[in-house]
Amino acid sequence: MDLFKAVVLGIIQGLTEFIPVSSSAHLAIFPKFFGWDDPGAAFTAVVQIGTELAVVIYFWRDIVAIAGGWLRGLFHAEARTSHEWRMGWFVIVGSIPIVLLGLVFQDTIKHEFRRVALIAVALIVFGLILGLAERIGRKTKTIEQLTMRDAVLFGLAQACALFPGVSRSGGTISMGLFLGYERRAATRYAFLLAIPAVLGAGIFNIKDISDQTNAYGTGPTIVATVISFIVGLAVIHWLLEYVSRKSYAPFVIYRIGLGILVLILVATGAIGSIVVVS
Repeated sequence: MDLFKAVVLGIIQGLTEFIPVSSSAHLAIFPKFFGWDDPGAAFTAVVQIGTELAVVIYFWRDIVAIAGGWLRGLFHAEARTSHEWRMGWFVIVGSIPIVLLGLVFQDTIKHEFRRVALIAVALIVFGLILGLAERIGRKTKTIEQLTMRDAVLFGLAQACALFPGVSRSGGTISMGLFLGYERRAATRYAFLLAIPAVLGAGIFNIKDISDQTNAYGTGPTIVATVISFIVGLAVIHWLLEYVSRKSYAPFVIYRIGLGILVLILVATGAIGSIVVVS
């Protein structure tokens, strides 16, 4: 893969990681539009490190406060009444489902889950779910009202994103809206919850990047990761401002439209719907 392709895929990753449209779906589908080889699940996992580093930079104050509060709570009983102590546990517990399921189904994720037609169906179905959540969610609860039960439900929703086309942010945000959380609160927690899972998956898959049969190579992957970090940082700022004032409806329409387009292209033979090797 040349550097131009790396830049394009890095931009796509940065643009789509945080908005609820599924970055992994876009990294699987758009290369087919351009006639490029599939980048593979290993490339997808590693390049997501760039966007998660953008989350770490953007939310570093929250992360330091949560980590500090959680560590203090381990040694001091009075610290266990703080919001930071609870948030630390919420992130840890909420990360467990995607870690366990990711380890159990890692081979299926790399092969069977990357069928283009199935990804298109997931875009449509979970787009409709996001639309329903946007419509019926009360949007009154703040992140300070998060409970352990809700953290577990958020985590289960995030685990659905192991299937390309679901969207990590889309799944967790949909769950947050169903549970009555404000758009900004659901989005903010979705970002924080994704950090352990995405960084862990990216680090776990780094070993596969140098294998040219499994990915596009080390150099282009680094370029794509850096680009995704830069673009992702801008998208985080934009999205948090956007959801404070407007609904997720445009993303619902986009998901459904893209899914239908891909199914039409597959049905007409314009693009293939085969299992791509990662």
